[in-house]
Amino acid sequence: MLLCIDTGNTNTEFAIWDGESFIGTWRASTEHQRTADQYFVWLSTLMGAQGLKDVTIDEVVISSTVPRVVFNLRVLCDRYFNCRPLVVGKPECRLPVPYRVDEGVRPGPDRLANAAGAFDRYGGNVVVIDFGTATNFDVVADDGAYVGGVISPGVNLSLEALAAGAAALPHVDISQPAKVIGTDTVGAIQSGVFWGYSGLIEGLVARIKAEYGHDMKTVATGGLAPLFAQGDIRFDTIDGDLTMHGLTVINAFNKENT
Repeated sequence: MLLCIDTGNTNTEFAIWDGESFIGTWRASTEHQRTADQYFVWLSTLMGAQGLKDVTIDEVVISSTVPRVVFNLRVLCDRYFNCRPLVVGKPECRLPVPYRVDEGVRPGPDRLANAAGAFDRYGGNVVVIDFGTATNFDVVADDGAYVGGVISPGVNLSLEALAAGAAALPHVDISQPAKVIGTDTVGAIQSGVFWGYSGLIEGLVARIKAEYGHDMKTVATGGLAPLFAQGDIRFDTIDGDLTMHGLTVINAFNKENT
């Protein structure tokens, strides 16, 4: 079976694809010091707890925005799964549709996976809003090519920066406040972050659509996507496993075109 690994700056997600659906998904904090042996013990323990002890992994595809992690993931694949992983963004990994950005620029592998997954599920002319450490806006053309986007600081990153940079302000959890005008410090921060990011998302999507010049679908992914859908934002779709699905698409394309 296929093991998909998506390493972000904060978390790393592992998911097993049986050819039709993901039969197991797990997350760990991203730590470049974690060894291949530690990965295997952690993953095999969770697989066993979910009744997947006898599953054989013979393919691995990796998307990583943290280059230092890839080495130990390669060792994991070689030592325990006896396979060479396909790493998105490396020259040997082909894309279903080549990206079109400035010469010499290599888009992040997570953005390429989002583009592949979005085109496979929703067709072209899509804006993917990915809520991660950064909030990314990925523009997918009518033929499925990634053609650029926007990167803004992530919601939780902004909260951490605010708490670290302002001694009198506490760290708060993000949620939709009952009212815009906060009558205490926590409420004021929650309002600023929730409604501020709602305005940022709406404004950027509107500007992207105006500049692109076509009707575009909006697809949100990432842990905070359902939260922001509670506000005034109207995403066309919330797709929680879009990036992982994109990895399966890229892996299948490379198998068919080798």
